[in-house]
Amino acid sequence: MAMSNFEDRDLVSAYIKGDEKAFETLLLRHKDKVYRFINMKVRDGALAEDIFQDTFIKVVRTLKAGSYNEEGKFLPWAMRIAHNLVIDHFRKKSKVRMISESSSMRDDFNVFHTIKNDEENVQDEMTRIELEQQMVDLLEFLPESQSDILKKRIFKEMSFKDIAVEEDISINTALGRMRYALINLRKLIDKHKLVTHF
Repeated sequence: MAMSNFEDRDLVSAYIKGDEKAFETLLLRHKDKVYRFINMKVRDGALAEDIFQDTFIKVVRTLKAGSYNEEGKFLPWAMRIAHNLVIDHFRKKSKVRMISESSSMRDDFNVFHTIKNDEENVQDEMTRIELEQQMVDLLEFLPESQSDILKKRIFKEMSFKDIAVEEDISINTALGRMRYALINLRKLIDKHKLVTHF
């Protein structure tokens, strides 16, 4: 059987046992989703590439250390690592901005006001990213046909026409699945008590 037909958990297990090809297959399978997720947060291609590399370095180290115990849910786990690295980036960015702005020579410069605004902006951004990650995690609880359509619409920004063509369904069916996906996602959000404007 070709490795591309293996489940994630089988590939993880093979890689831990020393099969480097297994990790290549995992990387090829998920790299686009992970990169898109990071780029959507930082909105900077070069920075997204750096964080993407750091994410998979951390993934490799964790797997090699034998610390992985996600029971086959490789993608949500990799996404959480990426999410945490994005949060780290915003924290560092906040500190750098405070240091550079605190050295301003202008008489009317109020460093405390600037720090307060920066902290609030970064905190807002971190809260938004945290919330989005929780929503990504919730997609795993939806039926596959519904989670697929949400991912294509939200992450790939595909039109309903394109989704219908790719899924070989009518536009009305695509719209119907989206509607049920949103209804079920709202129920999950209520159940998990997420605060959102969704």
